Amino acid sequence: MIAIIGTYENGYIKLDNDYPTNSPVKVIVTFLDDIEIKSERVLSLSDFSFSKSQENLENFKGSLSETVIEERRLEE
Repeated sequence: MIAIIGTYENGYIKLDNDYPTNSPVKVIVTFLDDIEIKSERVLSLSDFSFSKSQENLENFKGSLSETVIEERRLEE
């Protein structure tokens, strides 16, 4: 399943990004109440590198899992 954000106006839906297909595709449209999109950046697999993570954490002396949990608690 792929999600593409768009806008509904006057009976038409305009997608923010193209979906490359030459045949009809079934869709599900969900109307959201005034959502804010925090980022237009799309992540790819190359954004997640184990070796880069190891390099970034080389001098980290704490618990990574505890730090992530604390950050998530602060975001609530």
